[in-house]
Amino acid sequence: MAIKNNKKKHMKWYLAKIVFRIICGNGSHTAQFDEQLRLVGATNAEQAFNKAQQMGQNEQESFYNQHQQIVQWKFINVAELHLLAEMTDGAELYSSIKESEDADLYCDSVHRKAKHIKERFTEIIEQF
Repeated sequence: MAIKNNKKKHMKWYLAKIVFRIICGNGSHTAQFDEQLRLVGATNAEQAFNKAQQMGQNEQESFYNQHQQIVQWKFINVAELHLLAEMTDGAELYSSIKESEDADLYCDSVHRKAKHIKERFTEIIEQF
């Protein structure tokens, strides 16, 4: 009689950076890339990486814009994969160090983004 392994494989959470290239028309424009951070549940890093790659493959698309140019979202690959610690309120999910030649300009950019987020919440509340 075979002994069954009752050891459950525990689901872990990973943060995957999936990168797409955006090509409009014949592509004669400045290269554009969409870097998306995705939450991936898997039992190990290899499975998480494979799932993230599959997500990218499945979400490639092409469509026509208002100028009747084809726009393509081409999956490039998974650029980063991070195992997340315990999922608790305030837990750090991701960190990246940025360098800027102009600290004030960078800080102003962060403040503008925060203001935009806050304005969106205000607009939503006012709709109700």
